[in-house]
Amino acid sequence: MKKFILFGFAIFAILMIGCLSCTPHAPKADTVVIWHWMTDRDKAFQELATKYQQETGIKIVLELYAPSDVYSQKIIAAAQANILPDIFGILDKKSVVGDFIKSGFVSDLTPEFQKNHGEWEKSFFPKALAVNRFDENNSYGVTPGIYGVPLDIMNIQMVYNKNLLKKAGIANPPQTFEEWIAAASALKRVGIATFVSGWGELWMADAFASNYAFNIMGEDKVMATFRGEIPYTDPSWIKVFKVFADLRAKGILAEGVVTKVNKDAEQDFALERAAFAFNGSWCVNVYHDMNSKLEYGIMLPPAANKDFPMKIWGGAGSSLMVNNHSANKEKAIAFLKWLTAKEQQVFLAEKTQNLPANQLSLPETKIAPILAEFANSMESTTHPMIWPLNEDSLVIEAFDKGLQSIMIGEKTPEQVAADVQKVKTKQAEKQIRRNKK
Repeated sequence: MKKFILFGFAIFAILMIGCLSCTPHAPKADTVVIWHWMTDRDKAFQELATKYQQETGIKIVLELYAPSDVYSQKIIAAAQANILPDIFGILDKKSVVGDFIKSGFVSDLTPEFQKNHGEWEKSFFPKALAVNRFDENNSYGVTPGIYGVPLDIMNIQMVYNKNLLKKAGIANPPQTFEEWIAAASALKRVGIATFVSGWGELWMADAFASNYAFNIMGEDKVMATFRGEIPYTDPSWIKVFKVFADLRAKGILAEGVVTKVNKDAEQDFALERAAFAFNGSWCVNVYHDMNSKLEYGIMLPPAANKDFPMKIWGGAGSSLMVNNHSANKEKAIAFLKWLTAKEQQVFLAEKTQNLPANQLSLPETKIAPILAEFANSMESTTHPMIWPLNEDSLVIEAFDKGLQSIMIGEKTPEQVAADVQKVKTKQAEKQIRRNKK
């Protein structure tokens, strides 16, 4: 017991020393500190920081922490120790953002967005602001408002190789699921793999599945399922799971899709090893670096149902928030207003080839034509961050693993639907017990 107590004191001492070593210095009135994770934009950010200091005398200190999972861990630890910087981002689902807000770490920027008849708010793509907005009677218990500033926008669609489709005798990219299956047969005849994606990263397969869920049953029925009013064994959900079974059965999936990370999938498409890929607007930079001569176009995932529109994930690509406890809150807000003004947004977009969140800057931005095509699809976007509610994380995990089971032929759509519903029911029962306590 004595050894155990001494060991406990030792651990406590180490933790205290660690906390003391990461305690920030007293904030300087002429300095704004930003923590970010965007390695591809750091150089451009540094250039803008220098320019801002020359214009205002305010020093912008940018600290880069990557990869994103390391960054997220640092943000959570800093919040627990109450040492968040003046400006930061939260890379997590909306419920976690809501927890940060309710804990008092994030400033409500609504008054700033609405100044001068909403001048700042109107400068953004509405879908970009929606990610950072909490509406009235939201399911997270957050006071309505806008709590983050989007820097850019993105969406995730299908891309297709023009030359490979031509080689297979396919005149136009498929618009329906049936046309896509037919295209796969034509590609197979000339020895071309049909489709690749980084579905080893489960969130990407989940995004693809939600595209078809919205297309097959509509948003209302998807949300009703999240509320527990419709089971995953419903015929509409079976159809969603069957999409993945058909992809496997018809030989549409390239080898290794189930375990492939997106970077490897991007290389496969860039090197013309597959005719189609599922990827985000960030791919424009990636493909250019891998194969500058690649000729490709973009398209929505081929629709399985004509009664509901195909929705794709999109919105703010990255957003920053202001520390509500910062002594330099006003200066932090002023910098974010400057950073998202038209001139700076044009600079960032051209330097990084990311779509600007400021919609007024897009006409003046020199970006790749293919990137402009991504921007034209923003009205078709949706995202878990703007849905009125989200599914339980354990249900999502069962759902995504079920997709993998279908794609490797381990389980049928009906079996996976039953498995997911079992987890859903169990989580609902747990919630009922918690509510009774």
